[in-house]
Amino acid sequence: MSQNQYMDHALNAALDGQKLGEVPIGCVIIDENKNILSLTHNRVIGDNDPTAHAEILAIREACSKIQASRLVNCSLYVTLEPCLMCASAISRAKIKRLFYGADDNKYGSINGSINFFQSNICNHIPEIYDNICKDKCENIINNFFKDKR
Repeated sequence: MSQNQYMDHALNAALDGQKLGEVPIGCVIIDENKNILSLTHNRVIGDNDPTAHAEILAIREACSKIQASRLVNCSLYVTLEPCLMCASAISRAKIKRLFYGADDNKYGSINGSINFFQSNICNHIPEIYDNICKDKCENIINNFFKDKR
């Protein structure tokens, strides 16, 4: 599968979450053999848990699946630039590659208000690839908030 195909999986998960009233953010984690370890969407509202972001849930599920606390040779695809909490979890999980779609100018921790991975508190920096299926990712999140306002 290509980068765009993995992001399409994340986009479909985001849409599944949106149907449940969640902010449409989807995430997929693959291992070094390109096997999908986890595919999640935000569940903040459904779980009554402010930490139930797609990335956090995907990391938990992938770690549980492989019975490890680190995802050293794994890649994470997410539709929106990770927030500070999720970026920290990505770093702590030692994820090798991070792919994301749309920038988050307000809460993003890479190109947004802060660059966590360039801070002195970050202990692992993944390879970072942005703008994967950017237009699709931006459309989903922008349309969601347009409908909310």
